Amino acid sequence: MDAPIDLRSDTVTRPSPGMRRAMAEAEVGDDVMGEDPTINRLEAMCAELYGMDEALFVASGTMANQVSVKAWTHPGDELICDVNAHVFNYEGAGIAGLSGVQVNGVVAPRGIMTPQQVEQRVRPGNVHYGPTRLVCTEITHNRGGGSIYPIATVRGIADVCRRHGLRHHLDGARLLNACVATGLAATAYTEHADSATLCFSKSLGAPVGSIVAGPAEFIDRCRRWRKMVGGGMRQAGILAAAAIYALEHNVERLAEDHEHAQILARGLAEINTLDFDPDEVETNMVFFDCPRTGLSGAQLVERMAEAGVLMLATAPNRIRLVAHLDVTREQVVAAVAAFKRVLMTV
Repeated sequence: MDAPIDLRSDTVTRPSPGMRRAMAEAEVGDDVMGEDPTINRLEAMCAELYGMDEALFVASGTMANQVSVKAWTHPGDELICDVNAHVFNYEGAGIAGLSGVQVNGVVAPRGIMTPQQVEQRVRPGNVHYGPTRLVCTEITHNRGGGSIYPIATVRGIADVCRRHGLRHHLDGARLLNACVATGLAATAYTEHADSATLCFSKSLGAPVGSIVAGPAEFIDRCRRWRKMVGGGMRQAGILAAAAIYALEHNVERLAEDHEHAQILARGLAEINTLDFDPDEVETNMVFFDCPRTGLSGAQLVERMAEAGVLMLATAPNRIRLVAHLDVTREQVVAAVAAFKRVLMTV
């Protein structure tokens, strides 16, 4: 039996032979002591990529976001993000548990907050409220369907932050997907943020790791919080080598994932029982709703698994598909055919 076509997430990718060689040959040292040359090289590369003072290698995108929130805030503060943000929904309630910070959520179509929405959520200086300290944006936006903030909107949110003395943190786990889709440099986004992250273990294909970048004193604080939560790794240059390989070999090819997502979108648009707008597919993700199929999301996931296609239900009637480097064009076409076989006979 052929292996299933795995469209659950771009986190399921496996390191390529070239990446494994780079890992095996990596020069390493003790990173907690600042002596791992491969990590030092990766952090310098990422600081330059983002136009920031410094960068810090951490174990995951969650850790990158959470040490950033911790470094920018104090217990009893409040941050603003959209209600579907990864930092709020998928990080084990770390904002509350680690930082003691409250979330003031914005309902934003496809996860894209406007500057006006952000400004309306800024608390007045009054003892009844927790002080607003931080605004978090996410590019590309996961639950928004891989959506991309317009640069003008990012700039406008940064202007709001400056007027009110707030910090702006950019969850850039998939920022390079946005860069490839728009043709813009990473700095076009990060110049409007005080800190930003990048994840290597999604479409970039590395097995582990993320970075957070920002001002030097901020990175010093992040380094301390990284240590506190158990993220001080030792000879982790083996992992950093995979991230360097990803930056050097797997960025431009993100365009293939975006093309494959378009193939999925066009094919699914031909199934009249699915509810979604194919024009909303901007990067490597396709979301659709399935109530008119007569199947719940969980039931459809089960049927498609039997047909050889793996995917995730993100809500009772909502499905996510993600294109990534371990899925070929032929497999994407085969997945569309499987959808049609399953849904056109329901």
